Amino acid sequence: MNRVLSADWVLPVEGAPIEGGAVVVEDGRIAAIGQAGELGPGTHYADAVIVPGFVNAHSHLEYAVYAGFGDGLGDFAEWITLHIQRKARIGWEEYVDIARFGAAQCLASGVTTVGDCSYSGATVVACADLGLRATVYLEVFGADPALALEHFAEIKQRVDGFFSDRVRPGVSPHAPYSVSLDLYRACAELGLPVATHLSESPAEIAYLMRGEGPWGAYSDLLVPHPGTTGTRLLAEHDLLGDGVLAAHCVMLEQDEIDLLASTGTGVAHCPRSNAALGCGVAPLSELRAAGVRVGIGTDSPASAPSFDFFDELRSVLLSARARAQRPSVLSAAETLELGTMGGARALGLDGEIGSLVLGKRADLAVLSLAGSPYAPVEDPAAAVVFGGSPERVLATFVDGEPRYEKGGMEWQELTAAAHNARRAMLAVPPAAKPAVAAQRA
Repeated sequence: MNRVLSADWVLPVEGAPIEGGAVVVEDGRIAAIGQAGELGPGTHYADAVIVPGFVNAHSHLEYAVYAGFGDGLGDFAEWITLHIQRKARIGWEEYVDIARFGAAQCLASGVTTVGDCSYSGATVVACADLGLRATVYLEVFGADPALALEHFAEIKQRVDGFFSDRVRPGVSPHAPYSVSLDLYRACAELGLPVATHLSESPAEIAYLMRGEGPWGAYSDLLVPHPGTTGTRLLAEHDLLGDGVLAAHCVMLEQDEIDLLASTGTGVAHCPRSNAALGCGVAPLSELRAAGVRVGIGTDSPASAPSFDFFDELRSVLLSARARAQRPSVLSAAETLELGTMGGARALGLDGEIGSLVLGKRADLAVLSLAGSPYAPVEDPAAAVVFGGSPERVLATFVDGEPRYEKGGMEWQELTAAAHNARRAMLAVPPAAKPAVAAQRA
């Protein structure tokens, strides 16, 4: 099926902005791109811009209703215990309901691809149902490879029927403090894309280096500290590479940045999560200067406020400028590139997505600029990055098919199901209720 989409501006990312541009879609791919007047009639979006679909390189869609859980807790054991307790209060159907809500929120924010770390595997079902492109990294934890991979196989078997060319499986050994080196090796041997949390916080580094700091008292919950950072540990054992995505990477020294660059490891930069958890500001300009494949991730409402990708783009730009104390360190156009092609490179999908060029998948978003402070438009990338919001997204296309159209999604049903799951997680267990309340229940 052919489809011609035009707007006031088209931003290919790989190429100059096209004023009065259009994109021709054929069989799910971009068949042409250029001036609207030269490409024939179709659907025109007035006062709007067409951009490549955003690539959310690090998410946890199953935590879409976890906002505020443990916010401000400085104690790692308390934080993780709270999450474990609340997860235990819901089942598979609730996990799917939450993940579907998260996937819908991403689509409504112009996101067409996610790199998602999934605890239960429900993200696979959600992305398959809603048409969101995804690499779903099924999470594993612990020291024993046999036990962890048995758990991985059980989760994967449950969702195997939902994988496709659009939704592909991966594995996520959680982090160097929660996963043994043997388990990292076993995950690498699976031959799947790998994602891990790496060098996220000062507390992580203090524990890994010396077994000290805020986490030192909870070593029984963690794997033994290796005496080095996670980046150096994984590099030493050839466990970094172009099939690996490292989320956060806040606490890095120059030699570690060079290791990420030389191995081709992807990095998911998550500034709002890093700020909310008090982890610091990642060295984005240094990573880019070294040639590291950097993309952008929202993380999840368990640590960041939302899946709002525009808020994340602005946080990327503003935190980079604040860290460098120089506005020229990162432009709006460069930020947009990080949120599209950057994420595609980090996930190893840049041959298929991330820009609007001939032959790539027709993953794109249409953003209204009507009433924007940036209209009439001088710099369309600035209008998108500074002035964009989910409320301005008119449509999101994956493989040329509309997966979100403003006003067209069954938000009431999605929201009700997700909120019911959150309500169940917040419920006080009967044993914890006062006697009178328990009798009334």
